[in-house]
Amino acid sequence: MDELILLACALVAFAVTAVLGVWMIPYLRKLKFGQTILEEGPAWHKSKQGTPVMGGLLFIIGILVAVTCGVCVAVIAQKGALYSELVSGFAQHKTYIIRGVAGLVMALASGAIGFMDDYVKVVKKQNLGLTVKQKTVLQLLVGAAYLGTLLLNGDTTTHIPFIGAVDTTSGFGLLYWPIALIFIFGFMNSVNLTDGIDGLCTTVTMVVSVFFLLISALLANHCLGLFAVCVAGGCAGFLVWNLKPAKVFMGDTGSLFLGGAVCAMAFASGYPVILLLAGILYLIEALSDVLQVFYYKKTRKRIFKMAPIHHHFEMCGWSENKIVVVFSAVTAVGCAIAGVLLYFNTL
Repeated sequence: MDELILLACALVAFAVTAVLGVWMIPYLRKLKFGQTILEEGPAWHKSKQGTPVMGGLLFIIGILVAVTCGVCVAVIAQKGALYSELVSGFAQHKTYIIRGVAGLVMALASGAIGFMDDYVKVVKKQNLGLTVKQKTVLQLLVGAAYLGTLLLNGDTTTHIPFIGAVDTTSGFGLLYWPIALIFIFGFMNSVNLTDGIDGLCTTVTMVVSVFFLLISALLANHCLGLFAVCVAGGCAGFLVWNLKPAKVFMGDTGSLFLGGAVCAMAFASGYPVILLLAGILYLIEALSDVLQVFYYKKTRKRIFKMAPIHHHFEMCGWSENKIVVVFSAVTAVGCAIAGVLLYFNTL
């Protein structure tokens, strides 16, 4: 029963996202909510000038509809582990449910920050959007609120593969909270950096979501499974419009939502550290950008032809489609290694 619900939710997220694009993309174009291409970007990206942005709204709506449908069907059917987790087994699975609900709220709040940033760009015609300080403060507040929710609801244990459960309320375990906040902030922005060419962030995040779907089965965490399958379905639906040549960009509205969603899935699993492997591509993107800036400030020279690293490969002559395929494959390898580690850790 649960497998059928998850499959149906994936299809709903895909269908709603894909169908919304039929009328929402022309509407965004009519409002002139188009992307302005930075002068320092690759010259060939100039052809993308005016492509509608804020397309992340498509899969955000699709994911919300699918999650709602999944919960309603599970409750109405009153069968399967998902129903037990959501209703009859609330006391037993309280941690899973709180993580799931708080994670969805964190993703939506992150998307709201991105929406504000996009609004400043496309309506105010300020291509840099919100200031770095504004975005940093807002993202840290969202991350802190999420972690505070977990703490207030007694979620005070995290797991590290081959080390075991760590109490986060005493001793060195207290360091978990500031590290977790930095972790969330870092991955939110890493996912945002990955959104630089057609279909890249969408495809990579779809792979990561499928990984967490599989992990949810291993951990018998059905709330995580529901959210992961809806995110995967929403990303697949968005690819209908976002593969090269993209008809719409997700904008910060979408990339920050996906950043929050990825973090939410990692923490919902109880093994957030596993995202260091499953999200290895996000880390590579962020690290390439940090190294480029640091090295240039010190030497006035560049390590990469352009950062983040997907632009480096563009400058080397790789097509956008090739970058998407290779980077997604790297993500899949990272997910496979993470899955093997987690599997043997839970035997």
